[in-house]
Formats: sequence, C-alpha cells, structure tokens
Amino acid sequence: MSNDPLLSIRNVSVHFAGIVALDGVTFDVARGDICGLIGPNGAGKTTLFNCLSRLYTPSAGTIAFEGTQLLDVPAHKIAQLGIGRTFQNLALFKTMTVRKNVLVGAHAHTKANFLSDALRLPVVRREEAQLAAEADELIDLLDLRAYADVLVDSLTFGTRKRVELARALAGKPKLLLLDEPAGGLNHDEVEQLRALIVTIRDRLKLTVLLVEHHMNLVMRVSDKVVALDFGKKIADGTPSVVQNDPDVIRAYLGTAA
Repeated sequence: MSNDPLLSIRNVSVHFAGIVALDGVTFDVARGDICGLIGPNGAGKTTLFNCLSRLYTPSAGTIAFEGTQLLDVPAHKIAQLGIGRTFQNLALFKTMTVRKNVLVGAHAHTKANFLSDALRLPVVRREEAQLAAEADELIDLLDLRAYADVLVDSLTFGTRKRVELARALAGKPKLLLLDEPAGGLNHDEVEQLRALIVTIRDRLKLTVLLVEHHMNLVMRVSDKVVALDFGKKIADGTPSVVQNDPDVIRAYLGTAA
C-alpha cells in the first residue's frame, strides 16, 4: 500500500462575494484513516465538503485524490473516481423502497448503456443480479434487512440515516464523506453510529472524512482531527492533541481557560 495520502488539500480558499469561507486550508487524509473535521458554525466545514464533491470550485489551491487533481474532474464524475457522500439534510427518494434507494447508489458504476438496457441483453441481467446481491450485503451490514422492501418515507429518521449511508456505500467509494451523520440521533443511536463507522472502515477498507458537531463522537471515532475557525485551519492532529489545543478551546468556548 502506498504511503502517499489518499486526499491532499493544499492552500484551498473559497470567496463568496467578498466573504472568505475558506482561507488557505491545507491538510492530508491518510489511507484507511477516519478523519474528523470540526469547527463552530460558519467555520467552513461544509464549504470544504462541497469543494470535494465539486459543487464549489475554490478561488485558489489544489485538491489531489489518489494523485488526480480533483478540480479538473466534473461533478458528475466524482462518484466514479471513488468519492461517496452523505448529506446533512437527507436526500433520499421517499417513495422508493430501501432496496431501490440503495441500488440508486450503485448507478455510477454500471456498464450497461441505453441500447443494452432496452434489449435486456444477458450482460444487463448479470449486472443487475450482481448489484442486487451487493445491495443486499450492504442492507445486512447496516441492519436494514427488516426494512428492505419498505418505503423510505415510513421509516424513522435514524433508520433513514442508515439508508443514506448504505446508498453512499453502494457506489464502492474509496473515500466516504459523512456530513453531520449524528445530527438528529439520540444517545444510543450515536453510539451505534460510532461502532458502525469503524466497522465500515475496517470491513470495506475505506477512508472516512467526517464533518460533525458531536464532539464526543468525533474524538472517540477519529484517528485524526482537523479544526477550522472562520475558514482557517487552527489545529491538526490526534484527537487528544486537538481537543487540548488553546485555539480550539477558544473557538468553542470564547476563552483559552
């Protein structure tokens, strides 16, 4: 395995009509790591995620993913490159079943085209069978078997969060971007989420970048934590180092005490 970082962010800046959302942010994410990205509201965390998803284009800087310059890749090619994402506000198809939502996530890697689909060629049927089997594996991994044929709209919020995670994993990402996965979850669900993130990383050999306000979750699940404030990186290191950093304490509490 290469020692090069999977993700390398260098001097990334984003300006919106004179407002500085990100200001020269630089850090790496190593292969196989769970990296937590923290900061107060407005620190620039979601802006950075949107740069990685190619929803935004930075004003300056570079982002390399496995050596490929991400800013040269159009947004619709990001999933094929190996980056999956969940969203702070769930983006599921509510009138579809859990299984069908998960299958949607695999779409970026299908090889069939319009003609082969229309003719129902054997290659299409084989591919559909393989995708269905892989979707069922993810449904089992995320403990969704009881809901596989249930419409998403009828599920609890916590269960829908797991469906969105399964859908992101169906794209077979190398890097999984988790945007506020603990938002709206109760204490027990957050604990289950922590164990699930580690299981997913270990079993599927993923790298995870996690934006999260739930400090207990971040500090317990992350190998590394990067802290932002007002668009600038203020700390970068192990959870114990970052949570004791005076600038991080000041950003969250307004004091260095």
